[in-house]
Parts: sequence; structure tokens; C-alpha cells
Amino acid sequence: MNSLIKLEVVRALRNRKFLFFTVIYPSALFLLIAGNADSHTEVDGTGLTLPTYMMVSMASFGVLTATLMGNSERIAKERESGWVRQLRLTPLPGRGYVLAKTAGAAVVSLPSIVIVFAVAAVVKDVRLDAWQWLALSGAVWAGSLVFAALGVALGYLATGDAVRPITMIIYFGMSMLGGLWMPTTTFPQWLQDIARWLPTHAYAALGRAIEQSQAPHAQDIAVLVASFVLFAGGAAWLYRKDTLKA
Repeated sequence: MNSLIKLEVVRALRNRKFLFFTVIYPSALFLLIAGNADSHTEVDGTGLTLPTYMMVSMASFGVLTATLMGNSERIAKERESGWVRQLRLTPLPGRGYVLAKTAGAAVVSLPSIVIVFAVAAVVKDVRLDAWQWLALSGAVWAGSLVFAALGVALGYLATGDAVRPITMIIYFGMSMLGGLWMPTTTFPQWLQDIARWLPTHAYAALGRAIEQSQAPHAQDIAVLVASFVLFAGGAAWLYRKDTLKA
């Protein structure tokens, strides 16, 4: 399984298009949104300045890009090309393939997190305590497993032709409704109530709690844990279903 994880990481790092959208794109969006923002004006209801607030949002968005857009389409194409069928002939167990794909996607999401944090600190003078930077990096990276598992599930759910539009709908829907592009405090109340139950909202809220030196909300942790169990379980079930078809 370790060899497969290494292969997945090397393949991703060699893909210039993938690196642009997962590493450069989130940082560019951060500068576009927060570039001219006042470093002292706080976002309503958060106690955070816009650059500090959007730093977590764009790091989360970069993770979503790396784990969903890269993983789902690659898996769907591997199924159609026969690569997954070849792997079944090796000693690698089915759960090993799913775990390798999930872990590999989580690893390649790390550069986008680091770059967004670095840009925010250097360009917008975002300042946190050392323990906050470490905790924030660890929490955002660990949370990437939720969306990596979703990417694997989508790769087994759809064919190579259908996986991209399905993934795009989920990708943009979860980003917008989860408050990654704009604060959910600007939403109507009924939409805010929906957003609180999305894993993207809970994911970003986890990081913002660290920025505020607060304990994360139990609901956010529950949403993330439940989402991971659902997505990972769905990926395993779809993998077994795909195996029976082969």
C-alpha cells in the first residue's frame, strides 16, 4: 500500500495542471478576495479580520480541489482503462487500494495549505501564535481525509464521462454553500441553517475556532466524523460492488 501511495503522490506532483489548480489557484483567490481588505475590520459575527477568515476558507478550498477534482476523475479513468482490475491481481487488498487513494489525496493537499498560509502571513500580515499555526495546519490537513474519501466514492460512483460534471456540481455547491467563498453570515437565515450541516462549513469552522483560540463546536466535529464514515463507507461499498462486476 505504501508503494501505491508514493505512486499517487509522484503522479500528482508531475501534473502541472493539477498543481496549478491545487497550489496556485487557492492562493490567487485569497489575494483577489482579501488583497484590498482592511486588516483591522472584522467579519460580522466572527471576531476575525477578512484576511484571517479567508485564509482558512481558501486553504480548505485548496484541499477540496486536490481531493475531489483530482481523485474522482483519476479513479474513474483507471477503472475504465483496466488499471484497477490489474491491481486486483496483486496482493494489495481492496481496502488497501481505497486507503491508498484516500491517503495519497490527503498528502498532495498539503502544499495548498502551506502556500495559502504563507501568502496570508507575508502579504496580508496575518499573525497567529506558534501553537495556532501548528494546530491549524494539523486540523486542516487531517480534515482533508473527509473529502479524499468523498473523491474515492465519486470515482467509483460514476463513469469516466459522467464523473467530471457530477464532481463539479458537488465541488462548487459545497464550496459556495459551505461558506468557503464568502462568509455564511451574509446568507439568509434559512440558508445559514442548511450550511451548518455541510462538511465544508464544519471543516472551515474547525480552523476558525483555532484562530479564535476557542474549542471547536461539538456539532462541527460530529458533522466531520459522520461525513468521513459515510464517504469512506460508501467508497468501500462501491469498490466491492465494482469488484463483483469485474
